[in-house]
Amino acid sequence: YTILSKVHSDRNVYPSAGVLFVHVLEREYFKGEFPPYPKPGEISNDPITFNTNLMGYPDRPGWLRYIQRTPYSDGVLYGSPTLENVGKPTIIEITAYNRRTFETARHNLIINIMSAEDFPLPYQAEFFIRNMNVEEMLASEVLGDFLGAVKNVWQPERLNAINITSALDRGGRVPLPINDMKEGVYVMVGADVPFSSCLREVENPQNQLRCSQEMEPLITCDKKFRTQFHIDWCKISLVDNTKQVSTFQEVIRGEGILPDGGEYKPPSDTLKSRDYYSDFLITLAVPSAVALVLFLILAYIMCCRREGVEKRNMQTPDIQLVHHSAIQKSTKELRDMSKNREIAWPLSTLPVFHPVTGEIVPPLHGDTYDNTSMPLMQTQQNLPHQTQIPQQQTAGQY
Repeated sequence: YTILSKVHSDRNVYPSAGVLFVHVLEREYFKGEFPPYPKPGEISNDPITFNTNLMGYPDRPGWLRYIQRTPYSDGVLYGSPTLENVGKPTIIEITAYNRRTFETARHNLIINIMSAEDFPLPYQAEFFIRNMNVEEMLASEVLGDFLGAVKNVWQPERLNAINITSALDRGGRVPLPINDMKEGVYVMVGADVPFSSCLREVENPQNQLRCSQEMEPLITCDKKFRTQFHIDWCKISLVDNTKQVSTFQEVIRGEGILPDGGEYKPPSDTLKSRDYYSDFLITLAVPSAVALVLFLILAYIMCCRREGVEKRNMQTPDIQLVHHSAIQKSTKELRDMSKNREIAWPLSTLPVFHPVTGEIVPPLHGDTYDNTSMPLMQTQQNLPHQTQIPQQQTAGQY
């Protein structure tokens, strides 16, 4: 079901289109490419990382993925080749980096994609396994156990693993580092027989309602996977390529379709020279001339037609000038007087109670006093009942 190979110098592999391809980059093999450990007798455990790219390009082909969790784990190349790459050798450059000595080693992997029989398989199902990471699922033993469980449920004559995708590549979030949580993995398999009744149970209205309420659907064959694989049945995808309706529709000519105008005739290569002098005059010279005329008119109005103070006074009546001058003199006199006067407390701010004894202060005048001629503001010298607050004496006076 998978094509599994180890790293060798200029290794040739022959995967099939539409079948999962897995290639392991083992660190143990590349350790022999680097110098031995400084102390003899000790086991070398240098951190090694890999870089993979298509020869002549900075990245890998679109169908090929690479994963390596830590510098102390093996790297894995995996993916599903397409029919477009059949017959075209794909050379992948593998560069190993020793993070202790900063040395590198390079090998080439030549992928010769071959066409598979009965490709593509008409019935395809994609499962989401929640308790697995992609590198764990790529192991031949784990993937073989999963395909065996699917074959036991589906009962097909041919069953192939088509593709494996990490949930992070589908927009999933990185899980919290608690309880050994996994990121999840999507596994797509294909078969040559229709889906079994167990797989069709996901499409029941009752199970669809439970999925909409974020509840586990009731699947009879779930116990055959539950021992090792926790499948999210709400995310299963069943694709029947035999019922795919072609989206091509014949174009019916009508009022909205333009008539056929014949073959396209491009313009000749020899174009005549064009004089752009008139375009220059229309685009730049004419607007500049209009702007200059408007500027001269505005300058004449602002500078040559300006009316001064003397002309204004000559055209103003004398009585109006006298009134204006008198108003200015009065305003100036009031401002000077306000600067020199002493500000007294208004009557409304005088205390009602004596600050020392607390007695009520009698009014300034009796009820029979004529207050029509009483000023609104009084100075402090005119306040007979204003109480002076005693000042604190120094200690030397006692």
